[in-house]
Amino acid sequence: MSETLIAAVVALVLGHLAQSLAASVRHYGWYADWLRWLGTRFPEDSIWRGRWGIALALLPPLLAVGLFQLALDEPLYGLAGLVFGIAVLFYVWGPRDLDLDVDAIVAAPDAASRREAASRLWPAGATPSLDGGSLVEAVFRNALRRWFGVLFWFLVLGAFGAVLYRLTELAAEGEGAQELPGETAAGARTLLAILEWPVAQLLTLAMALVGNFDTVLGAWRESGGAALSLDNRFLGAVARASVKIELAEEAADYAEDNGGANLVSAELPELRDAMSLVWRSLLVWLAVLALFVIAGFVS
Repeated sequence: MSETLIAAVVALVLGHLAQSLAASVRHYGWYADWLRWLGTRFPEDSIWRGRWGIALALLPPLLAVGLFQLALDEPLYGLAGLVFGIAVLFYVWGPRDLDLDVDAIVAAPDAASRREAASRLWPAGATPSLDGGSLVEAVFRNALRRWFGVLFWFLVLGAFGAVLYRLTELAAEGEGAQELPGETAAGARTLLAILEWPVAQLLTLAMALVGNFDTVLGAWRESGGAALSLDNRFLGAVARASVKIELAEEAADYAEDNGGANLVSAELPELRDAMSLVWRSLLVWLAVLALFVIAGFVS
């Protein structure tokens, strides 16, 4: 558990301090080429063109990562495995820096530039929306897929889990999605929904802890978070409600401190508060992991 915490913190710090390195290594064109190659090798009635076809794409890279993970677990008192975990987590994190993408939206000088910057928070080919609520949802959707999904499955299954999540996301929504037959793509999206459901639930819990618990709980219930469904759209509703209540509390505090004057907000304050919530939620995750590590040492 301590190795997992160290790997997560080191990979996170490296991603922010060595952004040029991250941008140079986080490329997944090889995976799109692999999916394209599979498409040329299997006939129309093969398993590749069914809902289970994504397993054929995932098996070889996951097998390689899993074997490396097992082989490096013991040598050098686990140091080799730690280095391997850091390298894999650094590679699959992101791939883009969420803070920089959000800052680019806020700093955009006009609507056209803002729309272009916002497009980095939407899947390829999708039309971005510039209203505050949609941007808040986009921030949390990207936080889920760039940060929390990778981190959760790394905590559960190590490097194997992190790679499983990233390759599934690339096949379902990323640059490899257009290379898949229809049924195979549907299978990839189902697998992604399975992988993301527990992550979205735990991210919602973290938001409840760092924000207004009653607001989060109410939005979670009203948007179907308690239902036995793989749909994680409740995360967007919770994010909207959390940011809205934070903005209202800021305005009330400002009015109280300034004799009832209205708060003159910076442009797109929703994005500022959304990123604040994302970072605080990530810190909660790391703090809980640290508590498990400490409990392990104490016991």
